[in-house]
Amino acid sequence: MTDPNLVGGGGLDAAQLSHVDSSADAGPKKPRSLWGDAWRQLRRKPTFVISALIILLVVLIAIAPGLFSHRDAGYSDLTHANEGPSGDAWFGYDNQGYDVYARTIYGARASLLVGVFATLLTVLFGSLIGIVSGYYGRIIDSLLSRLGDIFAGLPFVLGAIVILTTFNAPGTNPGQFTIIVQVVCSIAVLTWPVAMRIMRSATLVAKQLDYVKAARALGASTPRIVFRHLLPNTLAPVLVYATIALGAAIGAEATLAYLGIGVRPPVVSWGVMISDARDYFRAVPHMLLFPGAFVTVTVLAFVMLGDGIRDALDPKSR
Repeated sequence: MTDPNLVGGGGLDAAQLSHVDSSADAGPKKPRSLWGDAWRQLRRKPTFVISALIILLVVLIAIAPGLFSHRDAGYSDLTHANEGPSGDAWFGYDNQGYDVYARTIYGARASLLVGVFATLLTVLFGSLIGIVSGYYGRIIDSLLSRLGDIFAGLPFVLGAIVILTTFNAPGTNPGQFTIIVQVVCSIAVLTWPVAMRIMRSATLVAKQLDYVKAARALGASTPRIVFRHLLPNTLAPVLVYATIALGAAIGAEATLAYLGIGVRPPVVSWGVMISDARDYFRAVPHMLLFPGAFVTVTVLAFVMLGDGIRDALDPKSR
């Protein structure tokens, strides 16, 4: 019961007392999870918001390019060849009369597809090898680590040249789907050791924690320990790497296309456009500048996004 001497006297009044009672009934606030706290931190970062908006715009362009260009990628008018930017063609025309703006818009799809699938394949394969290596240790860890060292020691450009020229002998004419698959697999084969090392390190730390030891002592199976206990607690560093690697994969696609061994016509991508413009840069600079700017801004957005996620998930950086 409420002491009447406290109400209206020198103690708490009725409104304050009811507020205290309701606060007590509500109980303590539920602590935020790691991901909830990270999202709260990310929303306050202008760089994260800007990079996320840029990425969303690029994704929307890739999904529905017709919303951004009234011309398709194959539109050509030789009477306007090499003309600069104008109201009719915002990015000008190239040496074959193609609308550079339209091709840049439609080229986002192939570049983004290569980046997304190469990153997915890299992270999935590398994480699987890394978690197996870190969990079992000993001989299996040594063998898988040495295998990762072998692939990590291969120079990316040289390795991609060997792989892509091996599968594309002179005179062959693979289709668009085959070309994209070959480039995706080449990037993944040469970059998975990074994801493997990150996951291995996280697994080595996580498997020493008390809840993993308790699960093992209670007789939990290996798949249950790995997927129920280890994997959810080792995803954060791999997620950060995947975000940054996606931007790197888009840059790798442009690099391979520029060298003439990656995505190539009839596929339209930013890398293909940069490759087509390399011999005309001094006379027609807009052919290279606009697709090159899209590659640069997109890669920078993914790097900024990855940096923001890393800082939000790392308590030491706060």
